[in-house]
Order: sequence, then C-alpha cells, then structure tokens
Amino acid sequence: MITPVLSPEVAAALADGTAIVALESTIFSNLGLPSPANAEALERCLSIIRSHGAVPAITAVIDGRARVGLSDSEHERILGAARKVAERDLALAIGERWPFGATTVSASLALAAAAGIRVFATGGIGGVHRGVELHGDVSADLPALARHSVVTVSAGAKSFLDLPRTLEMLETLGVPVIGHQCDEFPAFTVVSSGIRLSHRVDDLEVLARVVSARLDIGGGMLVCTPVPVAEAIDAEIMDAAIARALSEAERKGATGPAVTPIVLAEIAQETSGEAVRANLALAENNARLAAEIARRIS
Repeated sequence: MITPVLSPEVAAALADGTAIVALESTIFSNLGLPSPANAEALERCLSIIRSHGAVPAITAVIDGRARVGLSDSEHERILGAARKVAERDLALAIGERWPFGATTVSASLALAAAAGIRVFATGGIGGVHRGVELHGDVSADLPALARHSVVTVSAGAKSFLDLPRTLEMLETLGVPVIGHQCDEFPAFTVVSSGIRLSHRVDDLEVLARVVSARLDIGGGMLVCTPVPVAEAIDAEIMDAAIARALSEAERKGATGPAVTPIVLAEIAQETSGEAVRANLALAENNARLAAEIARRIS
C-alpha cells in the first residue's frame, strides 16, 4: 500500500481522533472548474469543513510525492495546469515526479484509505458512460468506491453519464447508495435523475451509525445529497446542453478520461455559467455533509 505524505495538521488530527474530510484536487485545478471559480470552490469547501469542526485534507501528487493535506502556501499550485491522476496513475506520477497531478475520485479514495481517513467529499462521481455497449467506458471511480473503506459524499453522478447503468454497476459491486434528504438519485447539477433509490436516511445520527457499520464491515459507501434547489439547473435545459456537449466531444474524438473535461466545459458554456454556479453550490453542500458525518463518526 502506498504511504502518502501527511500535512502536519492532518497527522495531528489523525493522532487526536479529530474529524477529517478528504478532498480531491481535480475540481480545484483547471481540469475541474475555470478560474476564478476553482479558487472560489477551494475556499468555500475548506471554510465549510472547518466551520463544522473537521479538518480538510486535499489529496494530490506534488513534486512526485503523494500528498494528503496541503498548507495554505501550496494552494496556489493546485489551481493551475494539471494532469489527472486516477488510482492507476499514482505510480507513474510518483515515479516520473510530476510537478502536480490532480487526483480524481479513485486516487483520492486510495490515498484517503492509506492515510486512515474515512470520509471523502467530491462533486459528482464518474460512472458508466453512455454508449458503453460500444466502447466499454466505465469510470475507475466505481470499483474504487467498492474497494476502499471510505464513505464518499457526492451529488450523485455526472449528469452526462448513463445513470441507470451507473447505479446498476454500484449494486453489482456491492456499494450501498444512500440518499440524504432525497428519494431519487441526484444528477450532479440537476436535483434528480428520476431514478428511485432503495435507501433514504435523513437523520444525521442514524446516517453516522449506518456509515460506521459499513466501514466496520469493510468496503465503501456512497451518500448522495442533491444540489441546493436555488442553484440547480432545469433538467430539460441540462439535457439539451448535454446532447450538444457529447456531440462536441465525439467530434473532437475524445475517449475515456478526456471526455469529462470537454463535456463539462461545453455544458458551462451552453448554460451561460449556470453549471459553474451549481457546481460551486453542490461542492460546498457535499463538503458540509461530509464534515457532519466525519464529526459524528470520529
């Protein structure tokens, strides 16, 4: 197992049993949100986690070292150009000493688990891509959710994915999916996908007991909470934007991990920035819920 370098704050929190929330760095890089929205996302996520009594732990590869927790002086480095680092890429990023590798969900889960952190917040997970029967494109996020004993808090999965098949794959992999304050699977910047969830838990104390039981058994869990309604995008507007964005990604010949940043950029443009505002709101909301859970199970 990889041994990440911990920041002094994260190391002290682990020793003291203080609540910690792991965060990916892709969303804060130029691959996740455009500037200056990425800097705003970083500030809002860090602030909300701290205000709820937890320590934020950003994961990244910096100067060839896997990191969990960054100092304030290092934040500027993760806001710029980056290469994505999925779990499978960690060895390459470390061995080739990449200046900055932005961790995806799968890499962040691997590093959080290695550090002993049990709660992770992201925006929306990856999943099964549309047209999977033709190209077999399934995000590494899904098996990572099953493999690592970390609870992930997200606003469901990215809207442009095949959401029914994503949920089916999570069930096949044995990952419990819990809706917090929702009966239907959230669709990232859209409140609901219309797909009914099997489990809903609104009481945070009960949710914490469920999370603790799952982590004791072993394996991960996905806790979903919708984007705040005031910042959510209308489903019909998003569907039209997704169709155009996927067409553009196909025109550019994008495949695999290259599809997501192209589609997100196109959706942001098609929705006149509404998608960016929704992304900021859901990232902050997910970080808040993750901190609430972490504080209760720490």
